[in-house]
Amino acid sequence: MQIALPTPMLAGLSPAQFMRKHWQKKPLLVRQAFDAAAPPASLKELAALAARDDVESRLVTAFDGDWKLKQGPIARLPAMSKPGWTLLVQGLDQHLAEARALLDLFRFVPDARLDDLMLSVASDGGGVGPHFDSYDVFLIQLAGKRRWRIGAQRDAVLRDDVPLKIIANFKPEEEFVLEAGDMLYLPPGWAHDGVAVGSGCITGSVGFRASSAESLAAELLPRLLDDVESASRLYADPRQEATSEPACVPAALLDFARRAVEDAVQRPQALERALGEALTEPKATVWFEPGEPLPQGQGAVLDRRSRMLYDAAHVFLNGESFRAGGRDAALMRSLADTRVLSAAEVARLSTDARELLDQWTEDGWVQPQTP
Repeated sequence: MQIALPTPMLAGLSPAQFMRKHWQKKPLLVRQAFDAAAPPASLKELAALAARDDVESRLVTAFDGDWKLKQGPIARLPAMSKPGWTLLVQGLDQHLAEARALLDLFRFVPDARLDDLMLSVASDGGGVGPHFDSYDVFLIQLAGKRRWRIGAQRDAVLRDDVPLKIIANFKPEEEFVLEAGDMLYLPPGWAHDGVAVGSGCITGSVGFRASSAESLAAELLPRLLDDVESASRLYADPRQEATSEPACVPAALLDFARRAVEDAVQRPQALERALGEALTEPKATVWFEPGEPLPQGQGAVLDRRSRMLYDAAHVFLNGESFRAGGRDAALMRSLADTRVLSAAEVARLSTDARELLDQWTEDGWVQPQTP
């Protein structure tokens, strides 16, 4: 991706300029960000996906002002002629190549932050109510129209009488009607309310990961302990005196525990390995179809469900870490960045790296490149 080149997708800004001026700072409205905007799935296809138990979906209705939320699988949708409902299908990029291609347009943001593409289809008046997200979002109008009201609200209070996180005291500052091809970027915390104008409204939502410090620590600590040697030093207290307070935790044991945690974090490359594995761990609903080793003379592409990252010493793929150096590391990093290795690049891999690539292909994490 040419991050220094201006693009209509970002209102004539380059990705580099957008990240400096708008990312996590202020909204950006882009008229006709996409000349040939088309949904990556039809209503019929979205309905079929929503009916599957391996697809995350939700149906939100507000018939006669009565907000209801139904978690998928969704066996049947209301008629499009009935106002006030919205179907949300999460992680569409995991299921459709067209959705993956749309998501890839936003890879000027690090993959470690990029999450997924959600599609919402709504009848007239459909929406999920005024709310805010804790992460950045690009809202792409793919079909029909949607009216957005937004505000930099800092005193939001949530309603306690509905099954969604709807702002009770919403104070919009700006209003836009987005038509097919338009896009709206919102930083985290901006209150917004999108309502379909007419039937057949389809909106794409590119979301990003924003882990809290606590949740990230909860993910990393178990991984940091994965390869701690079982024969590590045991706690001993030869100078422990008799106590009249047997329920009190000994200070020496607390110090021992603190050192154990600090040592786990400080082991060489331990934190780097744990972070890379956590960031590439597939979601619970993701599964891969087993394949065959990569045929000789053929290129390789990452499966659309695969998450691949790298750092100075590792490559990470779907929750696993691999040490890499030299030419193999350069080629694997290229696979992570471009999601493809040409046949010529595959031929340059060492024997060990080629065997690893074959294993990934057998696991379904990598697919043979089609002509």
